Amino acid sequence: MIMKITDTKSLGALIRKRRKELHYTQAYLSEYTGFSISFISDLERGKVTAELGKAIYLINMLGMDIDVEKRG
Repeated sequence: MIMKITDTKSLGALIRKRRKELHYTQAYLSEYTGFSISFISDLERGKVTAELGKAIYLINMLGMDIDVEKRG
């Protein structure tokens, strides 16, 4: 699945969708990663101040990769 991410809300929606595809709860991810449920919730809602390192770790843990391409 390739999705163009243009803002924090679209990234959060993608993370939420993948989590639900895997039938993971926020509580399960919190226990597995050590991140708080509130962090995971904030990230999924597109909070702009979410920590990038944690977000990348969580994305990788959900079996996804991030690819960045130059436009044009």
